[in-house]
Amino acid sequence: MAEEQKGFRLSRRLLLGAAVFGGAVLWGGTTVARLARGPSGPKNAGRIADIDGIALPLKPIASPPAFDPSLPWSAKGGDINDASGLSKTPVYGVVEVGEEDHIAKALAFARANGLKISLAAIRHSMGGHAFDDNALVLDLRKFNKVTVDAAAKTMTLQPGARWHDIQNLLHPRFAVKAMQSTDIFSVGGSLSVNAHGMDHQAGSVGGSIRSMRVMLADGSVTTCSPTENIDLFRHVVGGYGLFGVVLEATLDIVDNTVYRTSREIIKSDDFPKFFADVLEPNKEIGLFYGHLSTAPGNFLEDMIVYRYDKVADQPPADQPEIGEPGSVGLKRVIINLAKWGSLFQELKWFTEKTLEPKFESCTVARTSAMAEGEACLVTRNNPMHDSVPYLFNDLMDETDILHEYFIPRAAYIEFITEAREILRNQKLPVLNASVRIVHKEDVALTYAPEPAYSLVLYINQPTDADGNAKMRALTRALIDVTIKHGGRFFLPYQLHYTARELLASYPELPAFLAAKRQYDPTELFSSTFYRAIKALSGVA
Repeated sequence: MAEEQKGFRLSRRLLLGAAVFGGAVLWGGTTVARLARGPSGPKNAGRIADIDGIALPLKPIASPPAFDPSLPWSAKGGDINDASGLSKTPVYGVVEVGEEDHIAKALAFARANGLKISLAAIRHSMGGHAFDDNALVLDLRKFNKVTVDAAAKTMTLQPGARWHDIQNLLHPRFAVKAMQSTDIFSVGGSLSVNAHGMDHQAGSVGGSIRSMRVMLADGSVTTCSPTENIDLFRHVVGGYGLFGVVLEATLDIVDNTVYRTSREIIKSDDFPKFFADVLEPNKEIGLFYGHLSTAPGNFLEDMIVYRYDKVADQPPADQPEIGEPGSVGLKRVIINLAKWGSLFQELKWFTEKTLEPKFESCTVARTSAMAEGEACLVTRNNPMHDSVPYLFNDLMDETDILHEYFIPRAAYIEFITEAREILRNQKLPVLNASVRIVHKEDVALTYAPEPAYSLVLYINQPTDADGNAKMRALTRALIDVTIKHGGRFFLPYQLHYTARELLASYPELPAFLAAKRQYDPTELFSSTFYRAIKALSGVA
């Protein structure tokens, strides 16, 4: 009997152990599957309803006008949101623009009925920049034609064109001169924020513009460029869609250069010297990317420097199409696990530092003509053709927020030291951090009145009130240390700053707003962002 009882106890323990193990395996498999899953739909987690204590929501229109049947409405009423999922906004309606006449008719309809116009495409700005309460929103994504002039090395395009599609069109002979480090954005969106990216020599998108045709609030169309209607040009570029609708822009394109890829790990504090000694004098380095560690053991201390050295002006004649990102599910799991704490942050850094080089995609054949032996060769289009699908997930109770801070180059070490301590001593997971090169930008609302480095951060937060409060506090702390060192914060992101911080970063703002009223006296073009910066600047 005793032996039977002992055997029963052992069997029960074995069953319990097997159940626990099986449950863990099942939980692990379910969790991994959830973390690997792509978006099932857009996130729509509410609205941060104020800026520095000033309420932003407007009352609904008491008697909204009837919808013009001649316009191609994709929505009549309803809500709209941006990539943050935290800017849910009720709008009058959305017109799906397919041709220039749609824009002219929509502006005339809005003028006649007292409506505001907002301009939207991919909507990756995160503070209501592309829409406003009760606005008529122009969805420009299908207003996206592109033509290429090979002899002039230019492309003329409509603002809804996406960089991803443009690259596929230009490849294999040509490449984009200036854009962000990822290709998910529209050209119109990039122009409206004067975006910059991996080409540290080319600078911002604004520097690649030959000319633009712009429809103003009164429906008239004008051309502006760095040499024609210069004042309008300086306000449309980096003007957040507040001065007119870009109908088309002509931009420089460049050869699809072949690069030899390399990477090395340096200390963050050594970066200014690395830039001065290596990057700046060597004009054969065509692209650069500085990726900082977000692992607790060396947080913002180590940096992987990715560099791309020119070896040929053009790829071989049989160059294949540009590939799409691989291992998306695995990458999505790694970045989502990094939200769970230090162990997984260390795993992410180990993957980036050790494993990624082993799976590097070398897309250009190693030929004797290039005399590069066993080097890894890529075309310019390859590293710039990343739609980062692994950053988008189906975790509906959280969101990932971009920040960017511009620092005068002489102040980099002091700034990064203080920013490191701020980020270490707060609870929100920092998923990615990078450093970029920024030129002096001569536009009306410039983020770089002098040459600068920028710190780009990608930070996770819960979408509840506590998550919003933590992000607001962190944003203000980072803005304050940026201002302390003579820098500026980038405006396309959440509306967490104060009036003092806004005007200290952008003392040109009152003049910018005055010019807005000059070009658009009735303030036809509007957005939640516009009303927010007006309120903080004290403009009625």
